[in-house]
Amino acid sequence: MTGTILIRGARVPQPEGSLSEPLDLHVVRGRIEAITRAGTRDADPDARVLDADGRVAMPGFVDAHTHAEAAVFEPEVQLAMLRQGITTVVTGQDGVSFAPTDSATYEWASTYFAAIDGAHPTFSGGSVSDLLGTYHRTVPVNVAYLAPHGTLRYRVLGAAQRPASDEELAAMVGLLEQALDDGGCGLSTGLEYVPAAYADERELVALARVVAARGLPHVSHMRGYEDKGVEALDELMRIARASDVATHVSHLHGPAGELLEHVGGARAGGRDVTYDSYPYLRGCSILSMVTLPTWLPLADAGATIDALRHPATAARLAEHFADLADLWPRITFASVPGMEWAEGMTLPDVAARLGRPASDTVVEILTTTALRASCVFAQPPTNSPESVRALAGHEGHLAGSDAIYWGGRPHPRGWGAFARLLDEHVRRGSWSWWDAAEHLSGRAARRFALAGRGETVPGAVADIALVDPGRVRDEATYESPRTPAAGIEDVLVGGVPVLAGGRLTGETPGRGLRPSTAGSGPRPAS
Repeated sequence: MTGTILIRGARVPQPEGSLSEPLDLHVVRGRIEAITRAGTRDADPDARVLDADGRVAMPGFVDAHTHAEAAVFEPEVQLAMLRQGITTVVTGQDGVSFAPTDSATYEWASTYFAAIDGAHPTFSGGSVSDLLGTYHRTVPVNVAYLAPHGTLRYRVLGAAQRPASDEELAAMVGLLEQALDDGGCGLSTGLEYVPAAYADERELVALARVVAARGLPHVSHMRGYEDKGVEALDELMRIARASDVATHVSHLHGPAGELLEHVGGARAGGRDVTYDSYPYLRGCSILSMVTLPTWLPLADAGATIDALRHPATAARLAEHFADLADLWPRITFASVPGMEWAEGMTLPDVAARLGRPASDTVVEILTTTALRASCVFAQPPTNSPESVRALAGHEGHLAGSDAIYWGGRPHPRGWGAFARLLDEHVRRGSWSWWDAAEHLSGRAARRFALAGRGETVPGAVADIALVDPGRVRDEATYESPRTPAAGIEDVLVGGVPVLAGGRLTGETPGRGLRPSTAGSGPRPAS
């Protein structure tokens, strides 16, 4: 990253909401060295010139919630990110990921979240520092990582369905402290997933205090959403009050009026609360979380499959499944290993093809795939287009795609969420380009202490996306989810062109980012 680049004739968002006159951005050794009026400063004779032609120079977008820790090595996924202007992703979400792990914990995490996180091509267990090192100069985007609570818990308690003892909690605290020393940018919890679902507030408060002491956030997939969202938010606020931790809610969705009243009240009361959300009315997750009760031993795939096949489980499961009758028509299969013909089909259609009830079909798919199936599901009527827009417009909002890239029919949000936000809220809505830079980049850079990123100013790291304001839009649909977005064709990461003319350049300046609460900027992973 020692070259010099002149980005000529770009417009830059201004705090009052306007776009600047055409400007030249002078990039030297990976940072923006100066911004001058177009044509008023001679370019370095050795500089590479990139004509912006009036496009908007946005700070590279930070995807605050994505499951890309393995997928980021795939060229198709790299293109999907960069065509949306995403230059940094925050991984380790929902409390389950690849580090810090011993061999048994890695096997569990990579199995339980196989349909979400995929398989890392080079990492097979170890420290957070080891994992961050796999991204150093090997991928075109930057990767930050949250220490995942469920992974810490499994390493200490295994699949135990109970609260932690004092000794076990002390061991988890020690693992978390080491994970943060190694570069974790916060703590993630996934309280609808196992084994985190078995944690009590005492456990969560103790861990939250560790990240609070470092000025880093607690990021949580809550214990419930939609009609359970307010109750789940209350739990996070109790944890925040007891630990003084900054709280970030993952993929918030549901009745915006009630949710924003609680978020706003907490912020007015001095709590540091933010959230990410994506602009869709359908979610995506593993089928076992969506359909099975947590009284099953879900953290142990073999034991769960045995239980699903045992006659003694049938009556209790039948009662549980009866409460999910309204869910069945809302499920479409995303990834079904060994039954790929079902991908893209609804649960009722698959059940009809198999000639079995929907509940029996769910059990068959889960046992056949060893719980590795995933699905896209329409959210209930408590969510609405109006709620999605209201959540995206709030001052506590950060953009996050919650991208899951695996399967024959994945959710399109990994290919379109950021472009859709620009299309709906800037091209056809009320955001200024400055607002967009804040929602899609600046707030996330500050939340996760990624110093030097999130701004297009002299001295900032030159993560830059050139956006055509008249063309930017998402192209991915539920029927054709892997279609890249339009309107962003040139992107720099650390001053290196990684997307040129809409195509990958093959350059890999990305790095594993470590937080910097001291403001000196993220250090490269060792």
